Amino acid sequence: MPRAVHLLALGIFAMVTSEFVVAGLMPQMAEGLGATIPEIGYLITAFAIAMAAGGPFLTVAVMRLRPKRALLTLFAVFLAGNVLAATATTYGTMLAARVVTGVASQAFFGVSLSLCAQLTRPEMRGRAVAVALNGLMLGTLLGLPLSTLVGEHFGWRAAFWTISALAVLAALCTAAGVPDAERSAEGGGIRQELAVFKRRKLWLTLMTSTFVIGATFSAFSYLNPVLTEVTGFSPGTVPGLLIAYGAATVAGNWIVGRLAVAVLLCGLTLNALFLAGFALTAHLPAPAVAFTMGIGLVGVTMNPAMVTRVQRAGNARPLVNSIHSSFITLGIVIGSSAGGLAVDAFGLRSPLWLGAALAVAGLGTLVPELARKAAPASPERPSDAPGLIAASSRP
Repeated sequence: MPRAVHLLALGIFAMVTSEFVVAGLMPQMAEGLGATIPEIGYLITAFAIAMAAGGPFLTVAVMRLRPKRALLTLFAVFLAGNVLAATATTYGTMLAARVVTGVASQAFFGVSLSLCAQLTRPEMRGRAVAVALNGLMLGTLLGLPLSTLVGEHFGWRAAFWTISALAVLAALCTAAGVPDAERSAEGGGIRQELAVFKRRKLWLTLMTSTFVIGATFSAFSYLNPVLTEVTGFSPGTVPGLLIAYGAATVAGNWIVGRLAVAVLLCGLTLNALFLAGFALTAHLPAPAVAFTMGIGLVGVTMNPAMVTRVQRAGNARPLVNSIHSSFITLGIVIGSSAGGLAVDAFGLRSPLWLGAALAVAGLGTLVPELARKAAPASPERPSDAPGLIAASSRP
């Protein structure tokens, strides 16, 4: 595996740590900014909306640059937004900071995953994506609990300053260790890039990703208050539980990176069961911890399978990867915002039930593909994605 792929994981780690940090510091940020817990939860939503709506436009803006220069440009934008977050004195300023960092993060994901495909052989792309996305998993394993610890001991602003320093380190490593590759010739200009979105199979694939992540984030966004206020754990225990949750995501990512894309069927089914079980037993510490670990194992860990599936249904260019990230972050928007509304209306267990429902909806998006695979092969029926590897094959 090229060293550059591991360095891309470091950049993703910095971005994801910034994305998730709010989830671990909700009470402190609510007090510091004079906001409510649901309002702080909406900062996660704002980050996701910025990724989904603004990320593809920034991706198009940097597409004319070589990948390395594009990555460094995106690091600069991300750092500016994160410093603004660290110095925010009002909720409005923090909201603006989350928008800036969200847009930069989305574009960074798109360029990084495209560069992974450019740097590796086709048969290695699935594993390269899994390696790069280890940055996402480690963001939950290490970045989130460590930033939570920093925030609890030195204030929530210190957590954002720490992430800023991490972004600078990742940018320096990228400058030194990522090759100055040419722009990929695959996919042509912007019209050719957009043409791939005429494929119905690609849209169904994108929708699956939305429901996978929406199901997970409806619970993840409110893990801290659920574990402290419903289950009864002390605030000091939560970072350790988040580390265990993150360890489950790393293990799941390693497994998913080596299994067929059909693992999504199993993952969504288990996630629905784990979320429903958590909702039923949230008041009991042992089952609550067990179901939290289960959600970590089969939630965001589906990312390598989702990315590989989308690249096979479309292509591996930055715009497809960025649009895919938009659908992923749309899931975060749905999960965190609808979860906040559910908390206000029905209490802290309700986001868990919402997540179970979203996982079931995700299973529904897999039905057409499963039916197509079960049907006898027809030589007259053209492929949805001519020239691409079949979705059931292994990288």
